[in-house]
Amino acid sequence: MISERAPATPPAPGPAHTTWEPLPAARWEDAFLSGNGHHGALVFGDPNDDRVIVTHHTLVRPNGAEHARPPHLAAELPALQARLLAGDLTAAEAFTDDRPLQWVQPFHPAFQLRLRRPSGTAGRDYRRTVDFTTGEITATCEATDTHADWHSRVFVSRADDVIVQRITATDLTLDLAQDHQLPGAPGGLGVGHGTLLTSDGAVLTLRVRYLDSDRAYTGVTLAVVTGGTTRLTSPGVRIAGADEVLLLTRVRRHTGELDVVEETRALRELFADRQRFYDALLDRHLALHRTAYARVTLDLHADDAERALPGSELLKRPHSPALLERLFAAGRYHLLSSSGLFPPRLTGLWTGDWNTAWSGAFTNDANLNLQTASAASAALPEVTDALASLIHRQVGDWRENARAVFGARGVVAPAHTDGESGLSYHFSREYPLHLWTAGADWLLKPLVDHDETRGARDPRTAAALAEVALFYEDFLSRTDAGGQLVLVPSYSPENRPANANASWGAINAAMDLSAARHALHTAAAYHPGTPDAARWLALADRLPPHRVNSQGALAEWAWPGLDDTYDHRHLSHLYGVWPLDEINPYDTPGLAAAAHRALQLRGAENDSAHGHLHHALVAARLRDGERVAHALGQVLDGDFFHVSLMSAHYPNRDVYNADAAHTLPALLVEALVQSTPDRLVLLPALPAAYPHGQLTGVRTRFGAEVDLSWAPHSATALIRPSRTHRVELRTSSGTEPLDLVAGEDRVLTLGAR
Repeated sequence: MISERAPATPPAPGPAHTTWEPLPAARWEDAFLSGNGHHGALVFGDPNDDRVIVTHHTLVRPNGAEHARPPHLAAELPALQARLLAGDLTAAEAFTDDRPLQWVQPFHPAFQLRLRRPSGTAGRDYRRTVDFTTGEITATCEATDTHADWHSRVFVSRADDVIVQRITATDLTLDLAQDHQLPGAPGGLGVGHGTLLTSDGAVLTLRVRYLDSDRAYTGVTLAVVTGGTTRLTSPGVRIAGADEVLLLTRVRRHTGELDVVEETRALRELFADRQRFYDALLDRHLALHRTAYARVTLDLHADDAERALPGSELLKRPHSPALLERLFAAGRYHLLSSSGLFPPRLTGLWTGDWNTAWSGAFTNDANLNLQTASAASAALPEVTDALASLIHRQVGDWRENARAVFGARGVVAPAHTDGESGLSYHFSREYPLHLWTAGADWLLKPLVDHDETRGARDPRTAAALAEVALFYEDFLSRTDAGGQLVLVPSYSPENRPANANASWGAINAAMDLSAARHALHTAAAYHPGTPDAARWLALADRLPPHRVNSQGALAEWAWPGLDDTYDHRHLSHLYGVWPLDEINPYDTPGLAAAAHRALQLRGAENDSAHGHLHHALVAARLRDGERVAHALGQVLDGDFFHVSLMSAHYPNRDVYNADAAHTLPALLVEALVQSTPDRLVLLPALPAAYPHGQLTGVRTRFGAEVDLSWAPHSATALIRPSRTHRVELRTSSGTEPLDLVAGEDRVLTLGAR
């Protein structure tokens, strides 16, 4: 390896950051997506019957869960622990208050803006495009001798929190209305429409009150029309002979009545300069969106002809580097666009159906952390901020979970949340999610990574970690015959031991052990030199080690006599490998080999996308490029992606779900660049199918940016440190120290791989 100081070199031009289609969307799943982390828009782009489905992160339908509380089981905990330690493997099944399964409040769409034109008015040369760099969705039809031209532009402003649409055409005539009647809309909703004509257009309102609830939401659309006429129809307006229609839309969740006049006034204030109002709003949005999106790019030297294909055609070429480039770009775009008020839900920020699978929740025991896994390394602090917002808003509820279920101080995170409540009430015999104690550490780990990346510790993260450690001080009260602490009850999401009579609630799940150890050590690191830190470190030292089973694999439960169930979509037991650094090939090669064996034995169960990509993330940490390539291939070959480049949960585009779309960028970064506060690993698990490429802008946990380019027999890394630090450099050629000086760029030239 040759190391030298050099100025930064701008990256070579890469792939286009767009996707496009030659036809309008026929299904909402194929609608192009825009969002600002609060509002979302699904755009069909149909010249004759255009629809823009409006969503908002706060829209969850009351279903009884708004009143649910965690089960008060603390008084029964000592008896449960005694039974489990005595060998009663079914004991945890009775640790319940016998309530039926209560799903969290389901996420749903607000309504669709519908713009219907007279039949036969479309032109030719149709094209719809989403530009990832801007968040803007365009659709166009050019004029013919007998048909008018038509142009639509839509984006969701990150600066002004509004959905903006501009439609232009010659002699533009259309019916405009708001319609909540999307698939799965329940009966009994209280729906009211309002329309007010103004001097330059109209104001449309839609108020929807949930059944047997004081909760409601209201959508307000301000339509400003240039030319032509506007008149009332039912339930909207008819615009005839116009040159241009400008639409501004917002949704508000509320109780009681909403001041529609004030909402309309706020929208009107955005019209400071009507002549260039759309461009002015877009410019303000771009200052936030484009800056964030452009920080990291991936170029796999794909064929330019394939790069030019519409997404629907490119998806038919699952082994094309151009497809992976576009999915990487789309994944970053969708992740950023769905993160703001909250991080992404199971469906990101979008749905066109009131019956979202798994309530469209934030599923904390795997999916949320997988979707946000690239936030630190791929330079999207906006995503981490959104995750932190969700967490810190719910810490009070986490405290109640700890008290009610375990009789402990501190905090316990739930496995599911709708964003409103952080209480643990979604559980059943088969999924005793109220027993999961690893959740707080798992959810806080991305915040710790963020702090390491930026080189400063957030006091809110420090406070939350202290509460996690406080929980373990109370919960870790039982010991085994050798005097080591025991985690009991213990749950490995969402699996159970293979023993025929074992329940899901068991003892010493590997994830729980890793989480407890990591939480206690990390809390101590955030509170150095304090009596609390000394006490937490002493407690961590009393935790048992991981167990290696008779097949040489890291056991999912470290308690003797609990057998592994291998065919399962979750890989909770490998938390110590990814995202933690507890088990790795460099410091703990024996445990890394056992973890690798566990990965080899793991099945895919129901072919969930999150299972395949979680498998690949662990494989990347273990430097297994072939296994990364295989797991990635299962997703690319499995028809998991809609034309929108949003993904599905199962193969053959079954169940709209953001796991694959949002997790894929994290996997590609992990295969190319890995870091800890003291280590840099380059090209640990590059799939052989991608022999050339360039990844720029990756952030490391020791405070440097990395641009990496590679070819079959060489690679070059440009490192831009913001902190002075010595790290361990790991490459295929070996290990050596790397001294970095803040502000001094370094170029590393690597030999044959």
